[in-house]
Amino acid sequence: MTHRLLCFSAALSLSACFNLTAQQVVNPSLAIQNETPARTKHAMVVSIHYLATDAGVEVLKEGGNAVDAAVATGFALAVVHPAAGNIGGGGFMLIHFHAGPHAGKSTFIDYREKAPQAASANMYLDDKGNIIPNASLVGFKASGVPGSVAGMAYAEKRYGKLTLAKVMAPAIRLAAAGFVLSEEEAKELRDSDLARFPETKHIFQRDGSYYQPGDTFKQPELAETLRRIAKDPDDFYHGKIAKQLAADVQKGDGLITEKDLASYEVKEREPLLGTYKDYTIVAAPPPSSGGVVLIEALNILEGYNLGRLGDRTLPEIHLITEAYRRAYMDRTDYLGDPDYVKIPVEQLTDKKYAAAWRASIQQEQATASASLKRPADFIPPPPTMADVRHESSQTTHFSVVDAEGNAVAVTTTLNNNFGSDVTAEKLGFLLNDEMDDFASKQGVPNMYGLIQGPANSIAPGKRPLSAMTPTIVLKDGRVAMVLGSPGGGRIITTVANIFLSVADQGMNVQAAVDAPRFHHQYLPDVLSLEPGFTDSTVEGLRALGYHVNVAKGHWSDGECIAVDPATGDLEGGQDHRHSFGKAAGY
Repeated sequence: MTHRLLCFSAALSLSACFNLTAQQVVNPSLAIQNETPARTKHAMVVSIHYLATDAGVEVLKEGGNAVDAAVATGFALAVVHPAAGNIGGGGFMLIHFHAGPHAGKSTFIDYREKAPQAASANMYLDDKGNIIPNASLVGFKASGVPGSVAGMAYAEKRYGKLTLAKVMAPAIRLAAAGFVLSEEEAKELRDSDLARFPETKHIFQRDGSYYQPGDTFKQPELAETLRRIAKDPDDFYHGKIAKQLAADVQKGDGLITEKDLASYEVKEREPLLGTYKDYTIVAAPPPSSGGVVLIEALNILEGYNLGRLGDRTLPEIHLITEAYRRAYMDRTDYLGDPDYVKIPVEQLTDKKYAAAWRASIQQEQATASASLKRPADFIPPPPTMADVRHESSQTTHFSVVDAEGNAVAVTTTLNNNFGSDVTAEKLGFLLNDEMDDFASKQGVPNMYGLIQGPANSIAPGKRPLSAMTPTIVLKDGRVAMVLGSPGGGRIITTVANIFLSVADQGMNVQAAVDAPRFHHQYLPDVLSLEPGFTDSTVEGLRALGYHVNVAKGHWSDGECIAVDPATGDLEGGQDHRHSFGKAAGY
């Protein structure tokens, strides 16, 4: 094993290490390396929708800081990107302050949805113990208590410079006056599941008379709800909005009550800190699994010289995949809501533990997931149901850096496209289907194929485990990258792919965001590839023993920022997998 590690560390004779042909060592991503990112001098916002980006930039130009711009962008996305932007879901906001009264501080605002008090461990099982199809995905009973309004209002009040009314003004304007739909957006609104519920069908599909490209989409009910929130965000949890929302959910046989809304609370947590070579990784703590899995995978990979292997070459993909496999195994067994189960975060992210995992990687072949054995004597046994305290798809990410060097990474979600497909009556917003992120039944995968352990079982008031991975990378104490993506279980690997392409391969952030992605999550034991890899790379991976699935389409949506170390300019990587995103600033 020592000889093999030296082979990779020094990157000597790669063709000998793998018996590769010259064609298989060729970088499959050369064509995208010439892509040029958007560049600004002072401040930048990158999001999946140009109007949401413009809302954030507008607030920055009016004197707002990165938090103000993030809140403005978040509320705007609830209007212009209803498939994932939301006030009926939840999310995570990661902040690093470079200047101002909180200079040097990083913090994590958790406004993840919570299970209603009437939720129970077996609520989605029939009398034979089988999962009821779509019960955790569609309809009122699929929804957790939404946290987006509470989280964004909390962030604005605690860390913003402007008022909530000021930063919400662009979103209210967009909802009231409307915006012109592109072809891609009009097509999105034809989703057949939206027609299942009359209020949803009325708002998003004009009662069956579908919106066409070029039509103006107005949302007067949502505009009024946003006005009420801007005036008093507490109305959403304790006032008339809460009463109206709870009554509508109860009418639809859902579980959320006025008491559930009144008892919702935002959690401000300490971010996880890791290192990768000369970078500091500021990452999301549980109930996100993203930070733990990302840092653990990077710790494993730190022992290799990936830069010498070339971007998305067969040997690089092999090593990164094996790191993913091992980190996702730990995700399955250990991670959940930290308020309900003890998670050995320190041990999972320890570099000695990573080194022990690294030693189990075979250089010439894939490791079958079924054969993986966790290194002994580093970490306690995984939790069982007895250890869990019971008392208590579609996602979007955006990145912000302001003129003072403060950075915000936000990932927010309804879970599936358009969440539960249910719209709160007369309130104009969609509700999440976040209950599917719990383990409805032990050993049975959720909609993303993720198998989850007892730590993520359903319990009243509990927050479901998330793969959301908002990440801020520092170098020499300054922001170097702001990263994140949607993509369900593939979020973590998407963020890692982008980071490693910039950090180790020297790609610009736009090229890194657009490069073809690969993903492995331990179970199922499948290596998924986006289109764009060479046939010889695919064949080489299969020869190493991987069960390879080349997807027909693309996944995730990285909306990232990198800082040019030479000039200090901000570079925006807006994912070209979608046509209406934007990186902009001043």
